[in-house]
Amino acid sequence: MRMVPIIIAAIVLLTLPLIWLAVRSFFPLGESLATSGGTGIDSGARIEIEALRQQVEGLQEKLFALESEVRSIEAGSAAALSGGNPDAGLFHEGPNAILNAYAQVVLIADRLNVNRGITVASPGFLEEFLGRPREELSDDCEAMTNPALAGLLATEQVGPVTVTMLRPALDSLHRVFEKIRDADPDLYARINTSGSLCVRQIRGTNGSTSTHSFGLAVDLNIDGQLDNFTDGKTQLGLTILADFFHAEGWVWGAGFSREDSMHFEVSQQQLETWRAQGMI
Repeated sequence: MRMVPIIIAAIVLLTLPLIWLAVRSFFPLGESLATSGGTGIDSGARIEIEALRQQVEGLQEKLFALESEVRSIEAGSAAALSGGNPDAGLFHEGPNAILNAYAQVVLIADRLNVNRGITVASPGFLEEFLGRPREELSDDCEAMTNPALAGLLATEQVGPVTVTMLRPALDSLHRVFEKIRDADPDLYARINTSGSLCVRQIRGTNGSTSTHSFGLAVDLNIDGQLDNFTDGKTQLGLTILADFFHAEGWVWGAGFSREDSMHFEVSQQQLETWRAQGMI
């Protein structure tokens, strides 16, 4: 996100040909050829060296122009954000186009394959595996009445959000957010939640248990902006989060037949692993 390191790297790369030319000036081709019985540097070699020199000079001019443009942009943005004080930090406050891109809505690439290698835990599997969270379900969130499941519930601040979930899911979510924070602290700071535990039936069904009912799912968004349901699009930041969740064995709702890209839930494989480890 910072352009200065990119420019520095470019300068280093562009100096390599100059170093090569310097070495060639200390050890000219004529000497090496003469030593081996040759007739000195030939025309072809001179042409190649001159062409390389011209390319380097052209690239340097473009680089200097780019540096000047970046400095101008940074100075102008810093002054605008600091009320005319160019010494104020560019990224400390005010709007920032790069950071705001996290909330930008984009199409979900290869949507039906985003959960490659892991399987959604169906309502039937969950009820057989964990028991029914409560006998009667409605479209509204109600209390969990299954004592075995309720004993595993906890409410915690997990990374940037507060959620109520089963203990193994909370621990897993901690690991996901720690990795996101280390890899992209700007994105981490903008994560918000639309809810976790909600004991209810899947809307539009008659008694089919939602994964939220088991404390195994969380809805996330960027900056509190809710994603539209079933439109095949999502916030750019959620596409980045999805890779971290997938690595931890979580399913992304973007891959559902009824796309729900704010939704992340524990996969069947992960639940079976936790059962084998005695965690649930």
